[in-house]
Amino acid sequence: MKQLDVQILHQSYLLTCPEGHEERLLEAVARVNDTMARIRDAGKVRSRERVAVLAALNMAFDIVTAERQTPAPEAEMQTDADVETNADADAAWAQAMIQQQADAQRIAALLERLDQALVADAQLL
Repeated sequence: MKQLDVQILHQSYLLTCPEGHEERLLEAVARVNDTMARIRDAGKVRSRERVAVLAALNMAFDIVTAERQTPAPEAEMQTDADVETNADADAAWAQAMIQQQADAQRIAALLERLDQALVADAQLL
């Protein structure tokens, strides 16, 4: 496991991720930071905890929307060649769904870490 020191809304966090996944984690951190900054800069919410919750909800909504827009494989009369082609497409679709689920789990884990850090941050006040 590798540890990365990152900043989200000018707050430092020490995060752990599997070796070779640093780039993905940094991309996720950038997305969370950007989303939280947009919410904060809108001027209506100042509490870091509320900004984090709204950011998590926005990102979860985007994930759910993307999952619902993923086309399901269609069942129809097929020739042998079509069956082979559709099997490849089905395998690719299944792999994409597995990847989406893994991404959702990584986001959920990141949000859990963020929640834990925010709880610790709130205790300092």
